[in-house]
Amino acid sequence: MLDIKFLRANPEIVKQNIKNKFQDAKLPLVDEVIELDKEYRECKSRAEYLRSQRNSISKQIGMFMAKGQKEDAEKAKAEVSSMAAELEALSAKEVELEGEIRTRMLVIPNIIDPSVPIGKDDSENVEIEKFGEPVVPDFEIPYHTDIMERFNGIDLDAARKTSGNGFYYLKGDIARLHSSILSYARDFMIDRGFTYYIPPFMIRSSVVTGVMSFAEMENMMYKIEGEDLYLIGTSEHSMIGKFIDSQLDEAELPQTLTSYSPCFRKEVGAHGIEERGVYRIHQFEKQEMIVVCKPEESMQWYDKLWQNSVDFFRSLDIPVRTLECCSGDLADLKVKSCDVEAWSPRQQKYFEVGSCSNLGDAQARRLGIRVKNKEKGNYFAHTLNNTVVAPPRMLIAFLENNLNEDGSIRIPEPLRMYMGGKSVIEVPNK
Repeated sequence: MLDIKFLRANPEIVKQNIKNKFQDAKLPLVDEVIELDKEYRECKSRAEYLRSQRNSISKQIGMFMAKGQKEDAEKAKAEVSSMAAELEALSAKEVELEGEIRTRMLVIPNIIDPSVPIGKDDSENVEIEKFGEPVVPDFEIPYHTDIMERFNGIDLDAARKTSGNGFYYLKGDIARLHSSILSYARDFMIDRGFTYYIPPFMIRSSVVTGVMSFAEMENMMYKIEGEDLYLIGTSEHSMIGKFIDSQLDEAELPQTLTSYSPCFRKEVGAHGIEERGVYRIHQFEKQEMIVVCKPEESMQWYDKLWQNSVDFFRSLDIPVRTLECCSGDLADLKVKSCDVEAWSPRQQKYFEVGSCSNLGDAQARRLGIRVKNKEKGNYFAHTLNNTVVAPPRMLIAFLENNLNEDGSIRIPEPLRMYMGGKSVIEVPNK
């Protein structure tokens, strides 16, 4: 959410930013906010004047009574009574206007960083850098669920019976590999100085609207019927939410956190051949990284966060690339974002396995996350998040890039301690 003072002083900048995000339908909101804000400030000013007058007249009533001027006192009382009625109406109007302004401000997108390329959608995202050499082996790479089935490691049919499409059972060595990747990701981030968390997996609506836009909320979140609770789509939601309505000491920054959670998503609109198997699913697990920091440090942390993901995947011998998200592909709260994509030897292309985002002070404004500073005054923190790893999607990249010609799976050295010392998973005898 933008600072209303900024919008008031820079309406054309805000409008141009909306145009850059190809959301022209939101342009009228800027003028609406300005008009509502003007009315709100006039209303507030009138109320402050009336309170001042009421206090002054109330003092006169005592003087009149002391002098025996009962008629003058009664007139003053009537005037105060009249003011009270108007003040009550003004107070109700202030609350109404404040709500109208906030509703619109929550929809107006955050100002994107000047470095963000302008483009309509993800087809216009820009490759930044490749890490590792993409390899296409001489032998055929099967579809990921076919690889898993060779190891008797997945059961989609049973999951459809219990839960429907978009769910799965993992088992045996594939399930163990899944858990090993998460355990390694946890320790990888702890070794980089991040504090490990397991957060609540449900959050209240006040947190949901603080961490994401309404459009994202509708497309992603599952609501718990009869409760003011939502299943989280990522642990970032709980982790940023833990700071709601808080004042942090500047000395406590940066807060560097890494969290594990299951994630639940509607995945509205998922379709196509790559949507089968475990590519787009309603339930998965993820290791996340979150930073709460000073505004002047957020871009430095942004670069550190996506580099952490690159280093993690490269430590498992998976080639990756970073892709700068264009303006039209940025969610409304984001200032800047890049995707980390892993190489798929089967498809001979890269596909998304994580996303790094700098949200500036947007989430902090919505949630009331302030930093105490005696010299400069209190200010809103900046928040960032990034995926460390999100299996089972990451399993697709792992299995394809570590598949041997004989069908076995190579286990890179960092994972072996989590896999009981195994350096390879052999195809079981039928």
